[in-house]
Amino acid sequence: MYEKLSPRRRRFVDKIGYDEWDPFAKPFDPIDLRQDVTGRTSQQLCEEFIREVHVNRNSEYAQAAAEFGVMLVMNFEKVRPIYDFCVWYEELLRKEGKHV
Repeated sequence: MYEKLSPRRRRFVDKIGYDEWDPFAKPFDPIDLRQDVTGRTSQQLCEEFIREVHVNRNSEYAQAAAEFGVMLVMNFEKVRPIYDFCVWYEELLRKEGKHV
């Protein structure tokens, strides 16, 4: 099997070591199958969010929500400060009696 590999793939196998190489390794989960702690995929989260917001938003809004959903499901660290800021800002507006 090693002999049939492309030169680039052979370099990869040589780099990790032939004895450590598993030619039948399980592939990583595609993004579409990754789920958050609630068991939802990023697409399910986005669709549920758009449906529950009840606001007719443009495609840019939906695209941003979808990107955020992917980052959330993949547990990217840059999602946490955005979420924390939004919660903090909502509390600030509520304290000052203002609504957006």
